[in-house]
Amino acid sequence: MTGAPRRLAGRARIALALTFALALCSASQAHGVAGGDAMFLETAQGVQFWPYLYLGAKHMFTGYDHLLFLLGVVFFLFRLRDVAIYVTMFSIGHSLTLLFGVLSGLRLDAHIVDAIIGFSVVYKAFDNLGGFRATLGRSPNQKAVVLIFGLVHGFGLATKLQDLSLSPDGLVPNMIAFNLGVELGQLAALAFILTALQLWRANPGYVRQAAAINLLVMACGVALIQMQLVGYWRAL
Repeated sequence: MTGAPRRLAGRARIALALTFALALCSASQAHGVAGGDAMFLETAQGVQFWPYLYLGAKHMFTGYDHLLFLLGVVFFLFRLRDVAIYVTMFSIGHSLTLLFGVLSGLRLDAHIVDAIIGFSVVYKAFDNLGGFRATLGRSPNQKAVVLIFGLVHGFGLATKLQDLSLSPDGLVPNMIAFNLGVELGQLAALAFILTALQLWRANPGYVRQAAAINLLVMACGVALIQMQLVGYWRAL
């Protein structure tokens, strides 16, 4: 493929990627536990390992704010070893605060937590664009950053469950199952993201297109922050 057909194919890939990112951004408003899932969680008694495992995976796979951050984390990672290290740091962070938040009863304002999650999306996209190197001369320790934001993302998951009246009977094993499900959902989403990135990197215009996508991801993060702050002020 050469000339005009190649340019058209490249533009089509960009358009598809932009559409996908915009869909993530708009769909993030639906992120939560509701409907039949919420009804089940509020009426379930005793240990319900497999249902909680499934709901954890479903929650993470549809957690568009978490997936946007994860996309930013792995965007410029080319070695599986690096991907494993960063994703492990993120998993440790959100596992700790998910379990601690629900089991301890510590309640944080969901709008503020989700606004910080939106900021994490903006932060990672800004870093991918070289913003910190341009303004500070260097990029902050990204492993530490991913771990810290992982802690925030875990509280974001916890606030969704704290909105429900969960039975204390079997709560600990159920939360462990939910967290395992979150990890499985994250792995499934990560496999999709890495496959898409690998195919995209074969495109000669990848670097130029990558800047446009990270700008759009940043815009989605800003939209998430704005949405949560508006929700916070309305709730006052």
